[in-house]
Amino acid sequence: MPDWSYHTLFKPLLFRLSGRRARDLTLHAIGGLSRMPGGTFVIRTMGHMEMSPLLASELAGVPVACPVGLSGGLDPHGTAHKALAQFGLGFIELGPVTVRAVQSHASITRMAEEEAIVYSDGYENDGADAFAARLRKGTGHRLPHFVRLRPMPGSSPREALSEQRELLTKLAPYAAGFTLDGLAEGWPSDMALAYLAEVRQLAQAAAPGKPVLVYVPQQLPEGELQAVMDTARSFSGVVLGDAQREPGTRRECVGGGASLLSAQLSKVRLLRESLGERSAIVAAGGVHQPEDARALLAAGANSVMLHSGLVYAGPGLPKRINEAILYDRITAPATSASYPSGWSSTPTSSSVQTSPSVLISSAPRPSPSFWANWGWMSLLGLGMMIGGVLAWFIAATTVLLPYDEDFLGQTRSDIIRFNRHLLHFMSHDRITLAGTMISIGIFYYQLAHHGLRYGLHWARTAVISSCVVGFSSFFLYLGYGYFDPLHAAAAVVLLPMLLLTLRGLKDHPSRKPPGLRNDRVWLRAQWGQCCFVILGFGLGIGGLTISFVGVTDVFVPSDLAYLGLTSSQLSDWSDGIIPLIAHDRAGFGGALFSLAVAITASALWGVNQGEGWLWWTFLWGGLPGFAAGLMVHFHIGYTDFVHLLPVYIAVLLYVGGLYFTYPYLVGRADGNSTDLE
Repeated sequence: MPDWSYHTLFKPLLFRLSGRRARDLTLHAIGGLSRMPGGTFVIRTMGHMEMSPLLASELAGVPVACPVGLSGGLDPHGTAHKALAQFGLGFIELGPVTVRAVQSHASITRMAEEEAIVYSDGYENDGADAFAARLRKGTGHRLPHFVRLRPMPGSSPREALSEQRELLTKLAPYAAGFTLDGLAEGWPSDMALAYLAEVRQLAQAAAPGKPVLVYVPQQLPEGELQAVMDTARSFSGVVLGDAQREPGTRRECVGGGASLLSAQLSKVRLLRESLGERSAIVAAGGVHQPEDARALLAAGANSVMLHSGLVYAGPGLPKRINEAILYDRITAPATSASYPSGWSSTPTSSSVQTSPSVLISSAPRPSPSFWANWGWMSLLGLGMMIGGVLAWFIAATTVLLPYDEDFLGQTRSDIIRFNRHLLHFMSHDRITLAGTMISIGIFYYQLAHHGLRYGLHWARTAVISSCVVGFSSFFLYLGYGYFDPLHAAAAVVLLPMLLLTLRGLKDHPSRKPPGLRNDRVWLRAQWGQCCFVILGFGLGIGGLTISFVGVTDVFVPSDLAYLGLTSSQLSDWSDGIIPLIAHDRAGFGGALFSLAVAITASALWGVNQGEGWLWWTFLWGGLPGFAAGLMVHFHIGYTDFVHLLPVYIAVLLYVGGLYFTYPYLVGRADGNSTDLE
């Protein structure tokens, strides 16, 4: 459920359901997918969250792959943790956990205008035994768990202390660290602080060496926060909570917004100034867009945790935050003088906290030699374009080559005398193949020049996957019994270029500023991305179908209706005509599937703010294929509506994708102008 499908298809439907039903349906769906064979691979493929080593850090001494975590309240039963772990998270919070289960079937309410979620019972959880059993069985992922321990509702400090002792005994073997909750139970401040100090000692005894953080509820004013500082200094760090509890009730509200973010920023700065650089600070509220996380990290937080942001911004939020953090880290000044102990002394909107060892100079990275790898793929793309132009010229003039006539045992004139539509039909197959070849060549050249050249992992995956499919399709001739020497010669010439491309490929993060806001331009781009992804999948299905038909029945009913012949009449006239046509059809199907892979991968992974070259790639890469497919059908009079309906739909998706993505890719987004490459 990536952002392009969430905002366009699923979110409008889910928001028509009750909050609890929508949550359960979503978590069970993606959780079920993750437990299927290959399910996590599908989730990773759709999102393509490649975790850069530059994002790695630690949280209170616990190594984490990135500074983005998941709040426990979003998936309290752990239904989809295995799936959510593929979204680009560094750690997962479990809880709040109480010693006994707190069941609730009360409503979960969305406040869409405020982008908030109201839980009728903030204590709801499965209890210590269920959590321990789940962790003992295994969660299906390797992310560290921070367990948030909470007293049973209505417990006194002394009763809660006994509960925490039991909780720690059951959960200590499985937790990477603990967060202690107790400041929102309605106890007097001195009793609550004394309780936390005692539980901290119990935790350190039950789990030596594991960090213990204190949970600060969102509603705690800054004045009372000062009183917590002395106690907090003895902890490993502080978690600024994501829930606002209504006084005198168990209702909690989790949300975002400018006012909440402003309050969180103020508290983060106060905590960092008071606690110093050694204490960990986790900001668990108010993060609904990359800019929010970036600001909190710049203010002094080590990590952020996501909750309502995933519901309103979409499942791609962790990846977008990581891309923003990564961009800040690779463009930070090379000097470490202003980063004592790994922290920025003067945080700004363009810097985040990180170890000086991972800072990279903002100087331009030299591109690899043309002959290192990307140049060979550029030549392969040019070769495909040249081959496509030559194939188009031949298909529009003689149609057949001498070895085709030798295989048939018939000349071009013989074919025309036999059936005046047959040569046109063969021309239409070959022109559509030629247009597809040109489109593939454009995609390969652009992906090489703008992607491989700068070490973009997604571009490498896209172009190599497409090439593997394309070259493999050559062997479809085994299904139709016709060996095309020109096709074979082209494969022999182009294959070494692919092999030379594979030498010395390295991944580098993008140095283009990422999108930071969930603005209208970004939301509009989700519709365009959806159009392109559906187009890619549709072309892939079409390519597979055409290849299958080519090596089996060869013709669809509308083909024979256009020809005015049956398959047996064609075979009676020449034993070679059906294998020759099958060769053209299967070849076109294989090429179309190869193009579909390039389009789908580019649409899934490459649509990022300011990547103007990708918009031009979609534009120029799509024109030859669509022009060839439509023009030749109308030229030869093969205009059956049902036959051409998939092409009409594909053109609409193509135009829609270009229209919706233009402002985000080529125009302005987040106030930054982008290059018209």
